[in-house]
Amino acid sequence: MDGIVTEVAVGVKRGSDELLSGSVLNSPNSNMSGMVVTANGNDSKKFKGEDKMDGAPSRVLHIRKLPGEVTETEVIALGLPFGKVTNILMLKGKNQAFLELATEEAAITMVNYYSAVTPHLRNQPIYIQYSNHKELKTDNTLNQRAQVVLQAVTAVQTANTPLSGTTVSESAVTPAQSPVLRIIIDNMYYPVTLDVLHQIFSKFGAVLKIITFTKNNQFQALLQYGDPVNAQQAKLALDGQNIYNACCTLRIDFSKLVNLNVKYNNDKSRDYTRPDLPSGDGQPAIDPAIAAAFAKETSLLGLPVAAVPGALSPLAIPNAAAAAAAAAAGRVGMPGVSAGGNTVLLVSNLNEEMVTPQSLFTLFGVYGDVQRVKILYNKKDSALIQMADGNQSQLAMNHLNGQKMYGKIIRVTLSKHQTVQLPREGLDDQGLTKDFGNSPLHRFKKPGSKNFQNIFPPSATLHLSNIPPSVAEEDLRTLFANTGGTVKAFKFFQDHKMALLQMATVEEAIQALIDLHNYNLGENHHLRVSFSKSTI
Repeated sequence: MDGIVTEVAVGVKRGSDELLSGSVLNSPNSNMSGMVVTANGNDSKKFKGEDKMDGAPSRVLHIRKLPGEVTETEVIALGLPFGKVTNILMLKGKNQAFLELATEEAAITMVNYYSAVTPHLRNQPIYIQYSNHKELKTDNTLNQRAQVVLQAVTAVQTANTPLSGTTVSESAVTPAQSPVLRIIIDNMYYPVTLDVLHQIFSKFGAVLKIITFTKNNQFQALLQYGDPVNAQQAKLALDGQNIYNACCTLRIDFSKLVNLNVKYNNDKSRDYTRPDLPSGDGQPAIDPAIAAAFAKETSLLGLPVAAVPGALSPLAIPNAAAAAAAAAAGRVGMPGVSAGGNTVLLVSNLNEEMVTPQSLFTLFGVYGDVQRVKILYNKKDSALIQMADGNQSQLAMNHLNGQKMYGKIIRVTLSKHQTVQLPREGLDDQGLTKDFGNSPLHRFKKPGSKNFQNIFPPSATLHLSNIPPSVAEEDLRTLFANTGGTVKAFKFFQDHKMALLQMATVEEAIQALIDLHNYNLGENHHLRVSFSKSTI
């Protein structure tokens, strides 16, 4: 059965409903007329991860449980990172499709990858498995729209890889005007850094330069490729995609600029062709060793990834587990929890002599808006912490599990509780439970806030802001030394409102942040403290 070459019944005049009745793929074996519906007989039973590997590999893949309104472009884009897509057949009435890749190897990589990371289209999980069909023969008149889309995508791919030996008429795709894309990020509830953009867009060709900035309260970027064709391909595949689950939507247009002039290499702008550029005053240079360590840290971020209206399922930062499956794909996603996931964390091995709800609020507040904290009455070395959403709890867990707080290595896991209960009215629980729902100190209340772009793992270097003009370096050094640590280095930014301060260890920096975030420096200035990815 596996070796059967299928042919689509050529019946141009038949109504589309009849076409979808299950006889679309005919074959010499009459028993197979219904195969389209249940490619490996798995359609009726709940599809398990390992079922994706059922059947002999084939370059034709059967995709099921597609959202009703999904387009050919979105389905084709699922396969793009893995290689050339050569054909597609959409079965709209059945919410299914067949996708043919140029090689079996590409299809195997795609199936292996998506068995590690469930693909999503328009926020719905979809299922991909090998088809019993070895190739897809479609009648172009029946499949006209799909062929047009395919031709457009192929034209872009062909222009990008001139050695592939395929030729497509140049008129198939309007030539891109500029190698520079203007990118706007909507719903930016999580940080999108220059490095994340570089990683996503590099899939489509060499990225030469990136400049990021905030305009009209929106995070935007200009990104330059070496070739306008790469810009066109990236726009086709990524416009409308979400970088993280249900947020950070990419809106992409061609820029009127054809060349970007980058003056500094730092975390706001970068010219990848000129590593010799200065970092600019007040912008600490990024030490390559730190950059590498940070990249490794971010890879464990645990941010869930899905493509909401879009196609290339995860556009995310790599994580070690999925990396093997996706090595050949070059794009790796993290199946974390969605925004609706578990919001409550269980923190254990706390120093019960020292810990307070306030200290946990301050530390965990670096990674999200803490709503409630309860130190357990019968087990005071443990606490429940409720975050604003599942992404924040995942972020806090990934960054704080294993860190030292008050001399003890804390353990952070997701709790089975859905909420943290407040004590009954009039019941004294010795101040062990505190409601921070209306706290003015939440860092992430404002969508698109700059704080989303500055979430970093605990580090010995702290970023200080909101410093009044009257406070000198010596004052701050003394203040931080009084938290029980050693101040190793200090550097004001140009405007003296911000500074970097380095403690001897990460543990000392955590302690200083807990003690001094929101510290009143006078003149109505409350000090803001966060972890920095820079060193001094």
